[in-house]
Amino acid sequence: MRKAPPFWKGESVPDFVDRHLAWFMLGPAMLVLLALTIYPVLNLMAMAFADIRFEQAREIWTFRPLDNLRQLAGDEVFRRALLNTIVFAVAAVCLEMLIGLALAILVSSLSGLKGLVRTTLILPVLMPPVAIGSMWKLMYNLDFGVLNQAVTALGLQPINWLGSSSLALISVIIVDVWHWTPFVFLILFASVEGISKEIVDAARLDGAGNWGIVTRIIVPLIWPPLLVAALFRIIMAFKVFDQVFLLTSGGPGNATEVVSLHLYKVYFQENQLGYGSMLSLAIILALLCFIWISRRAGKAMEPR
Repeated sequence: MRKAPPFWKGESVPDFVDRHLAWFMLGPAMLVLLALTIYPVLNLMAMAFADIRFEQAREIWTFRPLDNLRQLAGDEVFRRALLNTIVFAVAAVCLEMLIGLALAILVSSLSGLKGLVRTTLILPVLMPPVAIGSMWKLMYNLDFGVLNQAVTALGLQPINWLGSSSLALISVIIVDVWHWTPFVFLILFASVEGISKEIVDAARLDGAGNWGIVTRIIVPLIWPPLLVAALFRIIMAFKVFDQVFLLTSGGPGNATEVVSLHLYKVYFQENQLGYGSMLSLAIILALLCFIWISRRAGKAMEPR
């Protein structure tokens, strides 16, 4: 039989296609993804160095890169928002990781009703953010909120949870912890369930207590899922918008102003498209730096 004519370096067409099948299958999707990613990023970078106005249904671009940079350097609200965002992300993620890990270990140790408890615990993460914001705003209400009813029942004065500059950010953090701890729990629960019972039983026979089993057995074995869950939550916490917008709208003053909310106000309420794009680039760079620092810290704390 005659062999198929060489296609590329002595290969036949079927062999060439078979060897590069993955690229043929993924290539179109990757091209579309790159087109949908690269163009918006390039357009955002161009907008960041321009002043954009609308006159007679037309865009008028005036390139003023230094003006937007000066405005960013002198934006005190952005600096306060960035600080609030970092405090929010660090406090919320740390609490969520600790509570999520504790819940994962406790639920994994149950002998019965494990499925019911797991389903009940993940309900908050299934709720729409609008419903969560409305519910907690009613609970925090100064006059008739259930939290202040409990406080007054103890003989104390009502607390202005969302109207106090010292408590507003803490109150928002509490809502975020309640909302997203189930997400962390779900990831870590699957990892804890995957740990062999023989390892834990052997550690107990060697005299290890509950704390020793958690710190020397469970945490080292589930360290990669712990880092993945923390990374996901850091990214999501840094982009928080809906909870702050629904609960406080950044108030009182700028006590709960975060970078996403500040960007929304600049871009959509003040119609500063150029400066809003510059803010977007600054937020992206800040997030990348924050993730890099978090990854380095996670690797430094990795069990040996």
